[in-house]
Amino acid sequence: MSDSSRDTPEGAGWGAAEPGVYKQLMPEHVQKLSWFDPRMLWAARNGVLASWFGDPTGRTRDRWAAQRAAAGAPTDRLIERDVADRFSFMVVGDTGEGGDAQYAVVPGFLKVSRDTDFTVLASDVIYPVGAADDYADKFFRPFRDYQAPIYAIPGNHDWYEDLGAFMRVFCDDAPPLAPEPAPRPLGRAWWRSLLWHRPRRTDGQRLADARALRPAPAQQAVQPGPYWAIDAGPIRVIGIDTGLLGTLDAEQGAWLREVSRGPRAKILVTGSPLYVDGEYHPCPIEGGGTVDEVVRDPDRNFVAAIGGDIHNYQRYPVNVDGRTIQYVVSGGGGSFMHATHTIPRVSVAGVGEDDFRCYPLRGDSLAFYSGLYGRRLGLRRFFTLTASDATAVIAERLGTRPGRTPGPEARITRRTRLVATLLGAGGRPERPSRFRLPVRKIYTQLFSPGSATYSPPFFKCFLRLDVGPREIRLRCFAATGNRAQELDPPVEDEVVIPLV
Repeated sequence: MSDSSRDTPEGAGWGAAEPGVYKQLMPEHVQKLSWFDPRMLWAARNGVLASWFGDPTGRTRDRWAAQRAAAGAPTDRLIERDVADRFSFMVVGDTGEGGDAQYAVVPGFLKVSRDTDFTVLASDVIYPVGAADDYADKFFRPFRDYQAPIYAIPGNHDWYEDLGAFMRVFCDDAPPLAPEPAPRPLGRAWWRSLLWHRPRRTDGQRLADARALRPAPAQQAVQPGPYWAIDAGPIRVIGIDTGLLGTLDAEQGAWLREVSRGPRAKILVTGSPLYVDGEYHPCPIEGGGTVDEVVRDPDRNFVAAIGGDIHNYQRYPVNVDGRTIQYVVSGGGGSFMHATHTIPRVSVAGVGEDDFRCYPLRGDSLAFYSGLYGRRLGLRRFFTLTASDATAVIAERLGTRPGRTPGPEARITRRTRLVATLLGAGGRPERPSRFRLPVRKIYTQLFSPGSATYSPPFFKCFLRLDVGPREIRLRCFAATGNRAQELDPPVEDEVVIPLV
């Protein structure tokens, strides 16, 4: 087994590493995304409009459900997978940026997933707005050699064009919804409709050619809608659709409560993680209650809740009335990397630093971003921190053991401390800083990079779950863009989840 980032800097992808061969899999022309591009931000405006003028996704989702039911889709939204009591499946989150960071995941993913029964994509299948013509290079091409079905739950970016392309690809080529009646002039719905981003009229003309990249019968899957449940072996996997704003409508909430009944072990897959960055987000359900109330109910027997949306890996083993539920963030499947060094010392729901896991390690995250901003601002000598220096200063700020032992050359100076502060590094809750918290907020909201801005190591990841009659083995594998991690993807975290 190869070194992971917890073992050596080389295991994290630092140093003079041989480049990966993933570029050979990419299309000839790749349009790189930059979230600093005003045109990109304008195209992705629907989330902001929904928060200002009301969120229409619940009503739109109901219309999609009615259309699928009329077409004969099962109303319980249940998919039966004929597998043995021992089987494996993959979970990959936030995949569809289409550039180096996405394709760097492919060689390791194909190696690790070779004998799995299916894959679940957890949130944001296609960036930036879920357009149909983007599916060729951001879904069909990267997964063309994966020889099993792929199911998906949409993220907010898939909803930026009202989920039309997602429904065509994953839900039996669902036709477009009929136009709704015009809203009352000058009302909130009227303003929202006036400004709403909609797909191009020509969008989707290349979708038939794209489907030819995954033509094998064994690769095909049809799901009943944007939320569903899969019965496979001893478990039920339940995928929910949290729409534009990270909530559930009343109808989906009622379905979740119903499909979660019974003692069968269950795993939730959601586009909105319930624990993330050391904070608790239970996910409200329209009309009352939360998703996490369902997950915590002992009669429903959830053993894990896996969420996408945040582009890294985190795990919180939460004790709920004497049993442990693994709350996992797994959104590192192909978009830019959200920083982990901004996560303060973890103390939430009884989970502390000794129990919490993340990838990339906070020190590697800080080293990565220090180099990126050193290049971007033309201040490399000031900003750039070595992996050892970054690891040491993070351990000092958090008051914890370092995730990886720093090298003997590691130094903590006024400069390293200042750079860590400027880049929003987290600290100890008992030592709040009036300066640090606003910097963290601005940093995480405004300064996350797009795929146009960085090179390996990418710090991408994906999950493999091996299911047996009595337990599930969950492993997080890394992808850096370097050849060593393509040939032997390192395990960054592993946990065994009992089912009995």
